[in-house]
Amino acid sequence: MIRSAAILGGGVIGAGWAARLIENGVDVTLFDPDSAAERKLSEVLANADRAYAKLTLAARGPKGGHRFAPSVAAACEGADLVVEAVPERLDVKRKVYAEAEAAAPADALFASSTSGILPSDLQAEMARPERLLVAHPFNPVYLLPLVEIVPGARTSPEAVERATALYAWLGMKPLVLRREIEAFVADRLMEALWREALWLVHDDVATTAEIDDAIRFGCGLRWAQMGTFQVFDIAGGEQGMRHFMAQFGPCLKWPWTKLMDTPEMDGALIEKIARQTEEQAAGRSFRELERIRDDNLIAVMQALKVNDWGAGETLAAYEKKLFDQGARKPPEDLSRPIRTMERRVPADWTDYNNHMNEARYLQCFGDATDAFMRIVGADADYIASGLSFFTVETHIRHLGEVKALEPIYAETQLLEGAGKKMRLFHWLRHADGRLLATGEHMLVHVSLETRAACEPAPAVAAKLAEIAALHAALPAPEGAGRAVGQPR
Repeated sequence: MIRSAAILGGGVIGAGWAARLIENGVDVTLFDPDSAAERKLSEVLANADRAYAKLTLAARGPKGGHRFAPSVAAACEGADLVVEAVPERLDVKRKVYAEAEAAAPADALFASSTSGILPSDLQAEMARPERLLVAHPFNPVYLLPLVEIVPGARTSPEAVERATALYAWLGMKPLVLRREIEAFVADRLMEALWREALWLVHDDVATTAEIDDAIRFGCGLRWAQMGTFQVFDIAGGEQGMRHFMAQFGPCLKWPWTKLMDTPEMDGALIEKIARQTEEQAAGRSFRELERIRDDNLIAVMQALKVNDWGAGETLAAYEKKLFDQGARKPPEDLSRPIRTMERRVPADWTDYNNHMNEARYLQCFGDATDAFMRIVGADADYIASGLSFFTVETHIRHLGEVKALEPIYAETQLLEGAGKKMRLFHWLRHADGRLLATGEHMLVHVSLETRAACEPAPAVAAKLAEIAALHAALPAPEGAGRAVGQPR
């Protein structure tokens, strides 16, 4: 989609963008005058790497590289995408655009990470304003999928189309606003909650921890998978939103909120909020809290993925892209066992003694089987057409132990690939070459409509026959055809 990106500003948002782009194979060049920018970025990249290791079971593709540039112009040279993440001052942003436009290619897309400045104001002094839009993300940028795409008065439809495709490719949910408005959509909603929360602390109605508990144990759980309107529609019972509005609409005139006002942000209130939030942290460091946040977000998104809902639906689409991307380029030499899986053992794949548990050996072989299916053309599109292979028999030998975060890989030999049958033999090895396990799998081709065995599509059958002929010349794998408990 894109090869290189310039990121102007390496703070929380800029570093988050860098992490997401690098994870997706994009080379990133950053400019940030902060002397601590490189340290901060390295810490964000470490947390992002840890998060992506847990986010999906798909093989992660090659990462992009990153470097720091001495100036805005140097960062933008040759960039396909220019990400602006500098402080929220219009004069600063316009100055940065002037320097960036002078150096960036004519077709580079400009995306501002501003939280609320109108894109029409941002692009007012640009030489080529049609290529600028707002792409407003949410922290952590490398995990949260929402990105608000806000075109300005002079933004071209082509730029909006390019941006929408780009962010979807990065595993995000692009939300294109119908018209520009200060603070866009999500921040305006968060601002309303923030104003009321400030009053509750100011008036000693609740502490910061108690307010956060009210959200995370109540409405926040609903918001993770359904928005406000759908939640209230359900709250209206069988009569839905009409009944809810009739029942609770009059409450909007009651003095329940102070949304049009905020308490004075004096030293006393700031100190009260800061002290209470420090108590909430209970001694945990900033980076430790980030990792806890990331783990919780991953768990929620994985749960939503089971139902193909909300952020889980976006994650599933991203995961499909990764699986297909991993098998898009089959090995040039198909005459040898094919490497079908490569990863580090996730920490949560291990048991109490830090060894990978036995169920994950099957997970590895299942992933290897899926990768082989994609190599022969039985990919997601093939399955969507109503055809697939079903595993009908498996035999695993557990031969070695492996610990969390250690590198492993699988190689696969096709033992049989004719008619409706596909028989695979997998070796699971540590990166140092130690054999950890073998797995033999028999699969049958089926129609997903009838759930009955059927012949593969001609292209898949031909690819299987090609590999089967090549692998027939290989030695029979030691252990192939063994039964459980069979003497050596």
